[in-house]
Amino acid sequence: MPEIRIVASGLQFPEGPVAEADGSVLLVEIQRETVSRARPDGAVEVVAQLGGGPNGLAVGPDGALYVCNNGGFLFHHDGGYNRMRRGVHPRYTSGRIERLDPATGEVRTLYDRCGDHPLCGPNDIVFDRSGGFYFTDYGKHRERERDYGGLYYALFDGSRIVEVAYPMEMPNGVGLSPDDSVVYVSETETGRLWAFDLEEPGRPTRHPFPSPHGGRLVCGLPGYQRFDSMAVDARGNICVATLITGCITVIAPDGTVLDQVMLPDDPIVTNICFGGPDRKTAYITLSGTGRLAAMEWPEPGCALAYVR
Repeated sequence: MPEIRIVASGLQFPEGPVAEADGSVLLVEIQRETVSRARPDGAVEVVAQLGGGPNGLAVGPDGALYVCNNGGFLFHHDGGYNRMRRGVHPRYTSGRIERLDPATGEVRTLYDRCGDHPLCGPNDIVFDRSGGFYFTDYGKHRERERDYGGLYYALFDGSRIVEVAYPMEMPNGVGLSPDDSVVYVSETETGRLWAFDLEEPGRPTRHPFPSPHGGRLVCGLPGYQRFDSMAVDARGNICVATLITGCITVIAPDGTVLDQVMLPDDPIVTNICFGGPDRKTAYITLSGTGRLAAMEWPEPGCALAYVR
């Protein structure tokens, strides 16, 4: 097991890590409602106060930061960990995709609906090399009911958004294969990893029944293991943060589970990104205990379309 070091602590439900060239890591703090930066020395600074529930983060082709904002979650402390709970935040109005200019701090909403359908709770985001991005909408949990979620594709300039797959059961993480030909989505509640084989950006091949939404099932984990967000390595393996088990599950494109890399003292492992000069440093958010961890990874991460 490689050495695991804690980069930053005291974070308020961190998610959406993005490694920067100087060794810092941008991330969101969902409960704090911010985009923040963790410095290599452990210092944490607020980049922008967004409100709602910033949940996913990515760099776009213009160097701006694009944020999946779920509109706000409720939290409680349970069993020594900070956890989300059912119910809608009192300030919730909608989910949205926001563009943040890190130089000026300007924030604007790009999308809050797809056609006639409002976005409920955008969760995770990844850009392709065409200047568009895929994002998941997790839905919303109320006391006695919940929404279906879906997968969407949109352009960074705010000019186009399309529904790629619907309905999905709490879709969470999203990632692209190294050649941009497959988009992967993890479902939290089912513990399933789905693949959508792309004919062109935003348009997948539809797989027939019994697929509930046209996706291709890659893997489903046994027992009570729940998937969160993900990153893809340079070999095309999908590295999925796995709740309850408290690990990163490494899954080959053919569905073989290659490894489960355990993280210390936190069952709420929510996301992973790769950084460093060779992209072999994995940064992992431990959200229940409010920490950002780092460790050396055996494979480099897949090069993202855009970086800072």
